[in-house]
Amino acid sequence: MKILDIFDTVNLQTIEIIRPYIIAEAGVNHEGSIEIAKRLIDEAKEGGANAIKFQTYRASTLAAKDSPAYWDISKETTLSQFELFSKHDKFWKKEMVLLKDHCDKAGIEFMSTPFDFESAKFLDDLMDVYKISSSDITNKPFIEYICQFGKPIILSTGASQLFEIQEAVTWIEKFGNPLALLHCVLNYPTIDENANLGMIKGLQVEFPNYIIGYSDHTLPKKMKTLELAHLLGAAILEKHFTHDKSLVGNDHYHAMDKEDLKLFLKKIKKNESLLGSFVVSSVDSEQPAIENARRSIVTAKKISKGKIITKSDITFKRPGYGISPKFLDKVIGMRLVKDMNDDEIIKWEYLTK
Repeated sequence: MKILDIFDTVNLQTIEIIRPYIIAEAGVNHEGSIEIAKRLIDEAKEGGANAIKFQTYRASTLAAKDSPAYWDISKETTLSQFELFSKHDKFWKKEMVLLKDHCDKAGIEFMSTPFDFESAKFLDDLMDVYKISSSDITNKPFIEYICQFGKPIILSTGASQLFEIQEAVTWIEKFGNPLALLHCVLNYPTIDENANLGMIKGLQVEFPNYIIGYSDHTLPKKMKTLELAHLLGAAILEKHFTHDKSLVGNDHYHAMDKEDLKLFLKKIKKNESLLGSFVVSSVDSEQPAIENARRSIVTAKKISKGKIITKSDITFKRPGYGISPKFLDKVIGMRLVKDMNDDEIIKWEYLTK
């Protein structure tokens, strides 16, 4: 499944839960190594992701030198955003082209989030959609610039009030780009109590014409958070991805790895078997229950041929392959054409007007 398939085929009016499009957010977990980046691509593919996404930025255009940290400094000790981003901003156009080529060979979709105008421009040749970070949801000039490429947009909504999301959506609507909104909580990591997965449903209500998904920053404990997000109808799921969760660094300790992803896909498959069809109907395996556990109209005593049926003549018992009790009013007043014993199922052929 390609990301454009999600935009083309999702029926926003259906209640059905579709197989989610999974984005392995590698970000800058390559730490400047092309070989590690290629390994992340290969392992994301092995794990079952539909896409792997990197981040493209220059620290000098992203953060002021005195920008403070907003992550858990017990896990990532760097106190300045500028300092942290400076460690990981070595990949640019040449590197992104190499990673795009490797993704094509591996059979996984390439994405990268741009954080400036220059990277947004050269990434246009490399991917089918644009992902805009939660941190840029109020960056109107940047959002409008990206819209001009005419491609679908995935916008994360972390740390946003409803009116801020509505504003960003109106900016995009002016250009007519297909749009997906991802619920997101900007805590690194997000504790389970703050995941607020109900906001997925809230976004579905507030923005019924757009695709709704989820970008996750919780710890990957048995992938329960993503499992619930899927059951709530998130059509796109994004989670940080690493080759080694024990590594020090802001985006390693709360990331999933290929084994986490495999576990999640097993859970998805199991959930799909439990969910079955969303069409309201009995299933084939219930036919014995329909025939034997429902009730029929049964004689409450011996009744002679020619007797007009009254309420005192009948009762309702299992099995259900006689006349259903829902036809009681029709049966009352009809005449028997044969003698019947006590506790005998009445059939239509035993009755006449």
